[in-house]
Amino acid sequence: DEEEDYMSDLFIKQDVRPGLPMVRRGKEAIQKEEKQKEANEKNRQKSIKEEEKERRDLVLKSALGNDNKGFALLQKMGYKSGQALGKSGEGIVEPIPLNIKTGLSGLGHEELKKRKAEEKLENYRQKLHMKKQANEQAADQFRIRFKTKQEERKMEGDLRKSQRACQQLDMQKDIDVPKEPWFWIEPEEEDKKDEEDKEDECTSSDLSVPEKLHTLTAYLRGEHFYCIWCGTTYEDSEDLSSNCPGDSAADHD
Repeated sequence: DEEEDYMSDLFIKQDVRPGLPMVRRGKEAIQKEEKQKEANEKNRQKSIKEEEKERRDLVLKSALGNDNKGFALLQKMGYKSGQALGKSGEGIVEPIPLNIKTGLSGLGHEELKKRKAEEKLENYRQKLHMKKQANEQAADQFRIRFKTKQEERKMEGDLRKSQRACQQLDMQKDIDVPKEPWFWIEPEEEDKKDEEDKEDECTSSDLSVPEKLHTLTAYLRGEHFYCIWCGTTYEDSEDLSSNCPGDSAADHD
């Protein structure tokens, strides 16, 4: 055999790009697979339902002929093909379409599915509404607790202010012992009594902050003619009643 001439035109015209044979084999495999699918589709035996559908579609597409007894009777009564039904031609032209039921579900199944879907949607909406109401109630409760906490802190501040004022005014009148133990602010460092005396003292002044504040401010007004919200000591009860707006922070606001 003669050796190949690598400088000849035949060798140069060949496509020797790398990877090209692999691409060509892939295309051939795809084409072969498509041809095999077409052959299998042609050779596949149609099911009974498919054959029935094809025959039904063929019959529905074809117009009625004279061999149809119903159409023959219409023609005897003067009906012509393409004409509307009725004496004055107000009826339908095309036959009533057929709605073929192919599923296995019973009558009313679609309505039942629709009703269940609507109920599910309504339940979802109700859950969203209830969740929204719960969030709003939680927000309202938080605002109420926050406002109550602020009011409690304000009352505690007014009580401490009243205790300091009471201690100062009592000492100016040479009162060494407060009328009630909690009328004065206790010093931070002092000799404490034993635990029993401490417990007895706590039980004797078992009042809430608003009750303490009301009692102490009444004492300051009655004993010293002093209003903590005005920050003023009046001359007498008549001067206090005529010039002081009231006996609470709300009256002074």
